[in-house]
Amino acid sequence: MINILFICHGNICRSTMAESLFTYMVRQRGLQEQFEIDSAATSREEIGNPPHHGTVAKLRVEGVPVIPHRARQLTKEDYGKYDFLIGMDSANIRNMNRIVGGDPEGKIYKMLSFAGKSDDVADPWYTGDFEATYQDVKEGLEGFLHTLEAEGRIR
Repeated sequence: MINILFICHGNICRSTMAESLFTYMVRQRGLQEQFEIDSAATSREEIGNPPHHGTVAKLRVEGVPVIPHRARQLTKEDYGKYDFLIGMDSANIRNMNRIVGGDPEGKIYKMLSFAGKSDDVADPWYTGDFEATYQDVKEGLEGFLHTLEAEGRIR
């Protein structure tokens, strides 16, 4: 079982989009039994709130089922539970390291690093552009799946 936690600032836009889209992608490939997938926030601002209506709308347009989720904050204990903690931007990565107390096992990644980029995933909270966010998330997740395949972690 590969345990993955997607993380953004509030856990209502980007990380919930990644959680739903990645769940859909692994189901499409028949790999769902190999994964545990969740998402979390680095902040406490949105705790308990559902995915943002813009995320829900974009996923529906793409035919991707929305995973029922309520925002929660990343905890230090999450570091021990998950194999991959994937943040959406540089600020997330800094805050993730602060919350979990560093990354001695090399589990923390920036989403678009799997696509060979150092860019941040576009934040629709500020831009309102859920299309750009979806494209960034999709590109990162496709790269992540390719990485897992290349490493022989999934079959």
